[in-house]
Amino acid sequence: MTPLGRILLRQIAATGPLSVADYMAACLLHPDHGYYSTRDPLGRAGDFVTAPEISQMFGELVGLALAQAWLDRGSPAPVILAELGPGRGTLMADALRATRGVAGFHAAIRLHMVEVSPDLRAAQSAALLQFAPMFHDRPDELPDDLPLFLVANEFFDALPIRQFLRDGEGWRERLVTAEGDRLRFALGPVARLAALEHRVADTAPGDMVETCAPATAIAEELGGRIAARGGIALLFDYGKDGAPGDTFQAVRRHEKESPLDNPGQADLTAHVDFAAIAAAAPCAVAGPVPQGVWLERLGITARAQALARGLTGAALDTHIAAHRRLTHPDEMGQLFKAMALHDGAAPPPGLT
Repeated sequence: MTPLGRILLRQIAATGPLSVADYMAACLLHPDHGYYSTRDPLGRAGDFVTAPEISQMFGELVGLALAQAWLDRGSPAPVILAELGPGRGTLMADALRATRGVAGFHAAIRLHMVEVSPDLRAAQSAALLQFAPMFHDRPDELPDDLPLFLVANEFFDALPIRQFLRDGEGWRERLVTAEGDRLRFALGPVARLAALEHRVADTAPGDMVETCAPATAIAEELGGRIAARGGIALLFDYGKDGAPGDTFQAVRRHEKESPLDNPGQADLTAHVDFAAIAAAAPCAVAGPVPQGVWLERLGITARAQALARGLTGAALDTHIAAHRRLTHPDEMGQLFKAMALHDGAAPPPGLT
């Protein structure tokens, strides 16, 4: 059992089972043993690879989309340029490099990053040194007095979820409890839950439904700021539109495992409910559309062809594989989605 696992076993013995959300939050964010508090999880030496790490093309197109949205709104200045969960800063560095020729854009932006990992903050500071990024622990700490241009790539999937199993006309919450020196799943008592009454119509007994209160709260927060001050938030993640199913998963060393096997030492995620995010946002919403479709609309194939002209051998093979991984329906192109929260002033690039 991991050090965090032993802490959780003692906590369960003292106070009872944990919700999946509380377990997930502890595993990811515990100050001493949490996954994001103690390591850089990205790349081949880590546990997973995100789109910006696969190819510079992803960040470049995100940057150009944000710059186009800024131009479409009359080039306001100053504005907040923000990223939620920025990894090593790769996406934002690529985005800013791609937009350096957009007159006035760099002068207008004030760069803000929402990141809890000390290791990743250090990497972001190094990657974005000339833009002097300011750091925040939570999205609601972002300044709210300027137009907001924001990107969040694989951020919402790591927010803690709760899980409920349909039992007749009621629901049983999935919990994390202990059996000896091991963690295991259990079910709480049957209850009628007002927040899930609307799901009785589209589920059957035995179906699992997931909710994510932090995701809807952040959507409400960002949408309110965008409606009041203007701007756009581009969201990229993998998920669905609220369909039933257990999507809680763990990835460690690029392999899937049980979420209960190595608390604090594996990445825990769940599919994003885009419909719930859209319903919570008090602003205009566009999408979601498959990530591959969005990238093709923004011209990724033309960019890939331009970059390929200077490549041969293994470098060319890697480049071709990266383009496929980002766009092909059998890879990230279909499962991952693109969605925008926006002020309605102009159509979001690639989403209409």
